Formats: sequence, C-alpha cells, structure tokens
Amino acid sequence: MTTGHLMTTFGGARRRLALAAVATAAACAALSLAAPAAAADAPSPAYPAKAVKFLTNFPAGGPIDILGRALADALQKDLKQPFIVDNRPGAGGNIGADLVAKSPADGYTVLLGIDSTFTINPHLYPSMPFAAKDLKPLMVFSSSGLSFGVASSVKARTLPEFIAQAKAEPATFSSAGNGSPGHIAAEIFASDTGARITHVPYKGNAPAVLALMGNEVQAGILATPGLLPQVQSGKLRALAVTGKQRSPLLPEVPTVGELGLKGLEFEVLYVAMVPAATPEPVMQTLRQSLHKAMALPEIKTRLASLDMVPLAETGAAASEHLAGNLARYGRIVKATGMKVD
Repeated sequence: MTTGHLMTTFGGARRRLALAAVATAAACAALSLAAPAAAADAPSPAYPAKAVKFLTNFPAGGPIDILGRALADALQKDLKQPFIVDNRPGAGGNIGADLVAKSPADGYTVLLGIDSTFTINPHLYPSMPFAAKDLKPLMVFSSSGLSFGVASSVKARTLPEFIAQAKAEPATFSSAGNGSPGHIAAEIFASDTGARITHVPYKGNAPAVLALMGNEVQAGILATPGLLPQVQSGKLRALAVTGKQRSPLLPEVPTVGELGLKGLEFEVLYVAMVPAATPEPVMQTLRQSLHKAMALPEIKTRLASLDMVPLAETGAAASEHLAGNLARYGRIVKATGMKVD
C-alpha cells in the first residue's frame, strides 16, 4: 500500500471520528436541554405524600377532638401517611378556622370543627378574621343534640322548676365559648321562657362541664357525652335534651319539645373544612377515605358513644345544610340581641 493511500485512509478515519464526536456532543446538548422540560412535566407525587394535619378549633377532650382522633387513625391506616390532630381553640373556633383558611390549599391542613364557627359567629362577631369564601366543606360528618345540665347545688329537679327559679333570680350558664351552640341555646332559652341568665363562656365543652361540677355556674346546655359520666354519678342533673328525639345515652330525660319548648330544638353539626382553592382530586381522595372511615364498625361505635347521628354529607348537601343553619341562627341572634361576652 502506498504512503498516499495510507494517508487518505487515515484522514478518512479522522473525519469519521470527528463527525461522531460532533454527533455525540449534539446529542448530549439536546438531552441537557430536554431534561428541565421533562422535569417540569413530571407528575407531582400522589396525594398524600407526607403527614396531614387535622386541626381542631376546640380544646382536647371535647366531642370533635375525640371524633377527630378516631378519624385520623382510620385515615392513617387507609392512606398510609400520618394524620396528626392539632388543637387550636379560642374565639368560638375563629382562631383555628383562620389558621386553616390561610394555610396552603394542598390538602395537608384540614379543619375539623363544628358548624357554629360558620353559622353563628358571622352574626355575632363585629368582624371575622376570615371570609366565608376562604373555606369550603369537605364533609358534614354527623349531628347531635345537647343536654340541659344543672349543678348538684341547684334545687330544681325539672326544667319547668328551673325556669321558675331563673325568673325569680338570674341563673349563670356555662358554654363552650362565645358563639358556641350552648351559648345560642342559652339565649333562646332566656328569650322563649323569660328566664334571666348570665352567660359565662369557657374554652370548650370540657372546661364548661368542669365549671358546672365545681359550682362556678348553675347550668349549662352542653354536649351530652361530657355531661353523661357526671349525670350517671349524681354529680350533675340532666333536665332536658335539645334533639327532636330522646338521646340513647339519656333515655329517661325528656326532649325540650316534650316540655313545650320547640323553639329550643336544634342540632350541632360536626364538619371538615379545607381552604377554598384545594384541588378537587385532593378533596376526592380525602372524601373517599372519610366515607370508608364512616362505614367502619369502630367509627360507628364511637359516634354512638358521642351521641352523634352519622350524616357523611358532601358537596351540595353539606353546603345547603350549613347555609340553612346560617340563616336560622342569624334570625335568632338578631331576635335575642345575643352578644359576645
């Protein structure tokens, strides 16, 4: 082979190597440019990808706290992520609700509370820290009535006797806080019967029951489960319940309707709320898991022990139920002149 032929062959090889190098470099450049776009298009991790906070806006030990912990345990098992209960009470539930309203709308902070924060407080407080549009209902879990309890030092053995006593001398009433169901119930009681009352708000149902046991106040219209052990032990007396039906926990205690006080009938709704911008797929995941939880035998047993009737309302049904209570309580607040104490 001649020297010229060798040079020609060698030159061709070099050209082929150079072209291959250019092609490799171009491919690498293309990959490096495509990588950010691919990363941007990558789907976010499936919800939930981390711990979820159930924020309750009333103190530990009350019905919503007990229900919340039972539901948190059920959802943790179903969705394979921690569900943590965080109590943030105060201002009739406004403090906790405001924290959730201002949280990221990503499904990792869910409010568990009662409807009074959204159906009574807007009529009662001069200004609210959050707007109604900031939160939307995820589910109305259940409803319950309340029990009219009196301290052991009270002489009255029946509700009519207590009414007569409170007409002659003002009676003190504990409640779970300003704007709570017990607060509005006490104001309706005074308006409908002519009884004179002094409202004393506490930060939750449990402290309100303790005040009643300690004779700090004479009466309270409070969640039945908190009163039940004290009624059974004789430390407190239950004179009536506010539900339309007698409570299975206190079957011997008459309803207010039976005693001619139909205007005092009402329910407490137990609700879950999320920031209004929470994506629908995230809400759907939570709803599905909550529906599963509400069907569990242990949750049904827990609801019964809390004197709650299961509802599991979502969507339009939940919104309409809350809207109906908002309108009713607005009329009551206006008619009774109810105020924040």
